[in-house]
Amino acid sequence: MTGKTQYHIFETAGGPCGIAWTAAGVVRFQLPGEDAATTQRLLLRHLPDAEPAEPPPAVARAIEAAQRYFAGEEADFTDVPLDLAGQTDFFRAIYDAARRVHWGETTTYGTIARDLGAGPEGAREVGQAMAKNPVALIIPCHRVLAAGGKVGGFSAPGGASSKVKMLALEGISFAPPEPAQQTFGF
Repeated sequence: MTGKTQYHIFETAGGPCGIAWTAAGVVRFQLPGEDAATTQRLLLRHLPDAEPAEPPPAVARAIEAAQRYFAGEEADFTDVPLDLAGQTDFFRAIYDAARRVHWGETTTYGTIARDLGAGPEGAREVGQAMAKNPVALIIPCHRVLAAGGKVGGFSAPGGASSKVKMLALEGISFAPPEPAQQTFGF
């Protein structure tokens, strides 16, 4: 991270979120918590020296996009500047690949690993990067699934059920398909 860290807690249709930034970009995004105090506590657990502040324009645009997202509207975070200092080069490459997965799309840990030239064992590293993603939603780790299109893990509050809810906002369902034929009703 570069320089002083500031943060802001804000409301969305999904609950209160938190965002923290430095002069270089966003360093942390906290997905909705039960209440603003919980969201703030979770955010500050990782950034104990962060100070509350009004967001600069680029961060304000990220907040507006998050509010649209949790209202079920398509939102794009690809232009949000990030401060990923302290991440390995491979994790940064993984995060760059995940940022290319757009609204309503999914990929798998294995696909990202393969696209980055890593062998089958690379899928595990992709999973680790997703679990340690400091800016969930902005780097859309919820769109990265396990093999076979299974949901996989999610380290945010609510775990995998939160991941399913976020994907549902984008029109992606894990419900079984409706039967092709109608039943007789008896």
